[in-house]
Amino acid sequence: MHIDKNLTRIGIFGGTFDPIHVGHLVAAVNAKAQARLDKVLMVVANVPWQKEGTRALTEATTRYEIVKAAIAGVEGLEASDMEIRRGGQSYTIDTVREVARQYPNSELFLVVGADAAGGLDTWERSETLSEMVSLIIVNRPGTRIDASIKRYWRTDFVEIPALDVSSTDIRARVRDGRPLDFLLSRETIDYIARSGIYRNS
Repeated sequence: MHIDKNLTRIGIFGGTFDPIHVGHLVAAVNAKAQARLDKVLMVVANVPWQKEGTRALTEATTRYEIVKAAIAGVEGLEASDMEIRRGGQSYTIDTVREVARQYPNSELFLVVGADAAGGLDTWERSETLSEMVSLIIVNRPGTRIDASIKRYWRTDFVEIPALDVSSTDIRARVRDGRPLDFLLSRETIDYIARSGIYRNS
């Protein structure tokens, strides 16, 4: 992996984060370490176009506060509400352009899971996006990635442990009063307990 030391290496890890869990955190810190990123922006989606109409999302500002709490003290991870401030549907191309303006002397990396990588061709202005960023695909052992991605994207792969955890399961656990230990950071668990969110989800 060639690294230009004159450029700041910025990772962009977008998500609904409803809520953020250890799987997201493990992906972010491993992407940062293995790709030698200076910073990973955890970008909270306002209205993710892929999920619009599928279910009621937790208020975007609340999801952002949870992300801030979850990564407090984690070096190199930074919560971003740029998509919330922009309003409307969240498209990665718009976010990448905004990050490029904020960090003009930078190399940008889009951090995605293997499942999301399989649908990149459906993303808004994906061709333009592929010219602006390199791709960091976070995958679990044994996951198969479509080889054609490498033809259109500058791609690196980061392998992480297989963690069977999802935001859907987390919300169900809160609703049912089941334990959240080791699935969420302590800060996230405390925030959920204080705010009472997900109890009726």
